[in-house]
Amino acid sequence: MKLEVLPKARYNKQLDEVDFYETFFAGCSIWANELEKIVESAQKLASDFGLGAMDALHVAAAISVGVDELITTEKPSKPMHRVTEVRVVSISQ
Repeated sequence: MKLEVLPKARYNKQLDEVDFYETFFAGCSIWANELEKIVESAQKLASDFGLGAMDALHVAAAISVGVDELITTEKPSKPMHRVTEVRVVSISQ
Protein backbone atom coordinates (compact mmCIF):
# COMPACT_ATOMS: atom_id res chain seq x y z
CA MET A 1 0.00 0.00 0.00
CA LYS A 2 2.79 2.43 0.84
CA LEU A 3 4.35 1.77 -2.55
CA GLU A 4 1.14 2.76 -4.31
CA VAL A 5 0.52 6.08 -2.57
CA LEU A 6 3.66 7.57 -1.03
CA PRO A 7 6.11 7.73 -3.96
CA LYS A 8 3.73 9.64 -6.22
CA ALA A 9 2.81 12.10 -3.49
CA ARG A 10 6.51 12.65 -2.73
CA TYR A 11 7.40 13.03 -6.41
CA ASN A 12 4.66 15.62 -6.90
CA LYS A 13 5.73 17.39 -3.69
CA GLN A 14 2.25 17.07 -2.19
CA LEU A 15 3.52 17.49 1.34
CA ASP A 16 0.13 17.49 3.09
CA GLU A 17 -0.69 14.20 1.39
CA VAL A 18 2.71 12.75 2.30
CA ASP A 19 2.18 13.80 5.91
CA PHE A 20 -1.27 12.21 5.95
CA TYR A 21 0.03 8.89 4.59
CA GLU A 22 3.02 8.81 6.93
CA THR A 23 0.78 9.49 9.93
CA PHE A 24 -1.70 6.85 8.81
CA PHE A 25 0.95 4.17 8.26
CA ALA A 26 2.69 4.99 11.54
CA GLY A 27 -0.54 4.03 13.30
CA CYS A 28 -0.81 0.62 11.64
CA SER A 29 -0.06 -2.28 13.94
CA ILE A 30 -0.78 -5.15 11.53
CA TRP A 31 1.12 -5.65 8.27
CA ALA A 32 0.64 -8.20 5.52
CA ASN A 33 4.11 -9.77 5.44
CA GLU A 34 3.60 -13.27 4.05
CA LEU A 35 4.45 -12.26 0.50
CA GLU A 36 4.62 -15.71 -1.07
CA LYS A 37 1.21 -16.62 0.33
CA ILE A 38 -0.24 -13.26 -0.73
CA VAL A 39 1.04 -13.60 -4.31
CA GLU A 40 -0.34 -17.14 -4.58
CA SER A 41 -3.71 -15.99 -3.26
CA ALA A 42 -3.67 -12.95 -5.58
CA GLN A 43 -3.15 -15.16 -8.61
CA LYS A 44 -6.19 -17.23 -7.69
CA LEU A 45 -8.32 -14.16 -6.95
CA ALA A 46 -7.30 -12.57 -10.25
CA SER A 47 -8.31 -15.71 -12.13
CA ASP A 48 -11.54 -16.24 -10.21
CA PHE A 49 -12.81 -12.65 -10.28
CA GLY A 50 -11.06 -10.97 -13.23
CA LEU A 51 -8.93 -8.66 -11.09
CA GLY A 52 -5.91 -6.71 -12.26
CA ALA A 53 -2.58 -7.50 -10.58
CA MET A 54 -2.51 -4.64 -8.07
CA ASP A 55 -6.14 -5.06 -7.08
CA ALA A 56 -5.60 -8.78 -6.60
CA LEU A 57 -2.55 -8.11 -4.41
CA HIS A 58 -4.48 -5.59 -2.31
CA VAL A 59 -7.39 -7.97 -1.80
CA ALA A 60 -5.09 -10.91 -1.02
CA ALA A 61 -3.13 -8.83 1.50
CA ALA A 62 -6.35 -7.73 3.20
CA ILE A 63 -7.60 -11.29 3.40
CA SER A 64 -4.24 -12.50 4.75
CA VAL A 65 -4.56 -10.31 7.84
CA GLY A 66 -8.24 -11.07 8.39
CA VAL A 67 -9.85 -7.70 7.77
CA ASP A 68 -13.61 -7.33 8.08
CA GLU A 69 -13.78 -5.08 5.04
CA LEU A 70 -11.53 -3.52 2.41
CA ILE A 71 -12.18 0.15 1.74
CA THR A 72 -11.22 1.35 -1.73
CA THR A 73 -11.66 4.19 -4.18
CA GLU A 74 -12.48 1.65 -6.90
CA LYS A 75 -15.98 2.21 -8.26
CA PRO A 76 -18.59 -0.44 -7.35
CA SER A 77 -18.68 -1.55 -11.01
CA LYS A 78 -15.02 -2.68 -10.92
CA PRO A 79 -14.06 -6.37 -10.64
CA MET A 80 -12.71 -5.95 -7.10
CA HIS A 81 -16.31 -5.82 -5.89
CA ARG A 82 -16.96 -9.34 -7.20
CA VAL A 83 -14.70 -10.85 -4.53
CA THR A 84 -16.61 -12.92 -2.00
CA GLU A 85 -13.86 -13.63 0.57
CA VAL A 86 -13.94 -10.09 2.00
CA ARG A 87 -16.47 -7.26 1.94
CA VAL A 88 -15.23 -4.53 -0.44
CA VAL A 89 -16.54 -1.03 0.25
CA SER A 90 -16.13 1.85 -2.19
CA ILE A 91 -15.83 5.49 -1.12
CA SER A 92 -16.31 6.50 -4.79
CA GLN A 93 -19.68 7.11 -6.34
